[in-house]
Amino acid sequence: MQKPISAGSTPPVRVVIVTLDSHLAQAAERAHRLVQQDLPNLELIVHPADEWAGDEAALARCVDDISRGDIVIATMLFLDDHIQAVMPALVARRNHCDAMVCCMSAAEIVKLTRLGKFDMSVEATGALALLKNLRGKKTGTKSNGHSQMKVLRQLPKLLRLIPGTAQDVRVYFMVMQYWLAGSSDNIAGMMRLLVNRYSAGPRASVAGTLKVAAPIEYPDVGLYHPAAPGRIVERLDQLPQGHPTNGTVGVLVLRAYLLANNAAHYDGVIAALESKGMRVVTAFASGLDSRPAIDQYFVKNGVPTIDALVSLTGFSLVGGPAYNNAEAAEEVLAKLDV
Repeated sequence: MQKPISAGSTPPVRVVIVTLDSHLAQAAERAHRLVQQDLPNLELIVHPADEWAGDEAALARCVDDISRGDIVIATMLFLDDHIQAVMPALVARRNHCDAMVCCMSAAEIVKLTRLGKFDMSVEATGALALLKNLRGKKTGTKSNGHSQMKVLRQLPKLLRLIPGTAQDVRVYFMVMQYWLAGSSDNIAGMMRLLVNRYSAGPRASVAGTLKVAAPIEYPDVGLYHPAAPGRIVERLDQLPQGHPTNGTVGVLVLRAYLLANNAAHYDGVIAALESKGMRVVTAFASGLDSRPAIDQYFVKNGVPTIDALVSLTGFSLVGGPAYNNAEAAEEVLAKLDV
């Protein structure tokens, strides 16, 4: 068992996360407590955009924390208002923190990434050029998101064999893996990885002292029910069957909320529908394209198996803040015809 670091032996290590993903706040709090078992002086500050956007006092706190962050993480920043609000602070802190990771955001934010020898602002060559494999395409094709996740899982294994800057690129991909499967365990793993590898200056004694677990993988497409074993399953026969009398409702939810254990709002809808005598099939897909979930769980042999469709994702059926594909959504909805 790993021996905890004495709180008095190291200065605080401050991790600051700036993100659109407010649903991860509770998972991050649980992750913070997990890492503090081994690193009591770890500080974690999360600033969701829905708190500081349009609130000058909250934005001032966010900017101040960025200016003092040792590890700074920025994710899911696509909207121009969000970008302009925090970009100056990120630019100012970039060369003075131990590491800055910016991912799954607009290009100008992503380019601020600096991890060891890996500088995203310079032209990608060699191993760095592999990043291009994960650039989102606006084609709306179902295979794109799934293939990107495959690449994301394989690249860290390949990069492990390449010395030098590739090791920092590997960390970047692993951060994406941890975040996209954002359970409390994975967020804890992400913090351990970054603190363990990049702590410098007064915090240098922390580097190399933490045990880092690999990202936990969860199904890309699956089913959810609060009464199902483990809550997340992959087969329809693993859902509670009950005795529905008023048809079947297909419900689409976001995987990220389920992994973060932030699903009380979904549970309420499921319970309300079931109380009306309906069977509820709640499905999710990774990313913001719901078609793989619809194809796998709401259609059989080309025939819809649901009587109604409810989307609780808050996004387009195909696409999110960066893009959406209305034509693709119309096509799948026309085929369902419910």
